[in-house]
Amino acid sequence: MEATRRRPKHSSNSVSPDVTEEPAGQWGRAWEVDWFSLSGVILLLCTAPFQVFFFVMACDQYQCSVTQPLVELYSGEATLGSIWDKAPSFTWTAAQIYTAWVSLQVVLYMCVPDITHKFLPGYSGGVQDGARTPAGLINKYEINGLQSWLITHALWYANAKYFHWFSPTIIFDNWIPLLWCTNILGYSVSTFAFIKAYLFPTNAEDCKFTGNVFYNYMMGIEFNPRIGKWFDFKLFFNGRPGIVAWTLINLSYAAKQQELYGYVTNSMILVNVLQGIYVLDFFWNEAWYLKTIDICHDHFGWYLGWGDCVWLPFLYTLQGLYLVYNPVQLSTAHAAAVLLLGLTGYYIFRSANHQKDLFRRTDGKCSIWGKKPTFIECAYRSADGCLHHSKLMTSGFWGVARHLNYTGDLMGSLAYCVACGFGHIHPYFYIFYMTILLVHRCVRDEHRCRSKYGKDWKRYTDAVPYRLLPGIF
Repeated sequence: MEATRRRPKHSSNSVSPDVTEEPAGQWGRAWEVDWFSLSGVILLLCTAPFQVFFFVMACDQYQCSVTQPLVELYSGEATLGSIWDKAPSFTWTAAQIYTAWVSLQVVLYMCVPDITHKFLPGYSGGVQDGARTPAGLINKYEINGLQSWLITHALWYANAKYFHWFSPTIIFDNWIPLLWCTNILGYSVSTFAFIKAYLFPTNAEDCKFTGNVFYNYMMGIEFNPRIGKWFDFKLFFNGRPGIVAWTLINLSYAAKQQELYGYVTNSMILVNVLQGIYVLDFFWNEAWYLKTIDICHDHFGWYLGWGDCVWLPFLYTLQGLYLVYNPVQLSTAHAAAVLLLGLTGYYIFRSANHQKDLFRRTDGKCSIWGKKPTFIECAYRSADGCLHHSKLMTSGFWGVARHLNYTGDLMGSLAYCVACGFGHIHPYFYIFYMTILLVHRCVRDEHRCRSKYGKDWKRYTDAVPYRLLPGIF
C-alpha cells in the first residue's frame, strides 16, 4: 500500500487549553453498537434491496405509480408472486454488458495514468495525498476520474455517431436485468472486503471491530482496503463505476424518450444538464473529495460497496426513468424556475466547498468574502499518539451554517425532482432520501468531530450555532 506516516510540525499558534483528552485514535466509526443502531442496520440490510426493486418495478409495471401496486396487493388483484413473475429476470446479455462496463472502468482506473491535469488549468489530477487516517497514515491516490469520464463518454458518442455497435438505449432496455448484475457485484465486493479485513487487512491499525457481525458487514471494518499498491476500494467504487455511469444512464433515458415519442422533453434535458453538472463537478474536484466524509471517516462495507453499485445508479436516476414513462413538457416559467433553483443550489454547494478547500490549502492565509477568515484552532490525537493541529473555519458560508454545502446539495436535489412536475410522488423519493441522508450525515459528522476535538468542538458550535438552515436548524 502506498502510504506514509507523518509526524506533524507543531503550529506556532497557541492551542486552546481545551485540547481533547479523548483516547488516541478513538475518533471515526463507532467501536460499540447500541441496540437502536443495530436495529437500523438489520432493517436496511433486509429492506434496501427490495426498495430499489420496488421503485424500478413500479415504472416497469405501473407507469411509475408507487400507490397502485400497494392498492392491488391490498385488494388481492396482485400478489408478490405475480409482480415478481412479471419482472424481467437475470440475462446473460445483461451480465456481458455489466462485465464489460466494470472491466472498462477498472482498466481506465488502473492502467491509464492521468494526463488531463497537465493541460487543464486548475484541475488537480495525478497522484494526490489523502487525509490522515485515525492510525496516522496518509494514503496516496491516482486521481484520474475526470479522464475516465471523458474517455468513456467519448466512446459512447463515437458509438452513437459512427460505429453503432450497440443502441444508445441499451442501458434502459436491459435495466432490470442489470439490477440483478449490480446486486451480484455489490454483495460480492462487500463480502470480500468483510473477509479480507479478518484474513489480510491492508492496514490492521485502521480496522475497527465492533463485535457485531451485522454492523461490521454493513458499515465496514477496514478503513482503506486495497489490492496491490493502487487499487483502492473506496475511491473506485465511490466514483466508478456508479457515478461515471450516472450521466450515461440519463443519456440512455433521453435516447429512449426520443425513440418512443419522437422528441426529448425540456424536463429530460434539464435533468440531464443539472445532474451532468453535479457529476462533472465531482470528477473535477475528485482530489478534494479525498478529504470528505466518505473517504475520511467511513469504513468500506456493504453501505459503500453495495450502495455504490446498486443504490446510487438505480435510485439517483429515478427522475430520468420516470420521464421515459411519463414525458413532461414544462412551461417556460416552470423550466426557468427549475434551472434557477438547480444552479443556485450548485453555486452554494460548490462555493462553500471551495471556501473550505482554499482555507485548508492555505492554512487560513487567504481571503473569504474579501476578509481574512476567522477560525477556531483545535487539536486532536491519532492512534499513534501524535498530536495534530487543525482549524475550523467560522467565515463565509461556514460562518452562516456548519453544513451549508449540504443545503446547496438539497436545493439541487429538489430541482431534479421538480423538473418532473407534480403528477407522481415517484421522482420525489430522491429529495426525501437526500434529506434523511444529509441530516443523518450532519449528526454522524458532528458526533465524530465532538469525539475528535473535544471541548474545542463546543467552542466551534457556539460560534456557528446552526447546521443547515440559519435561524431554523
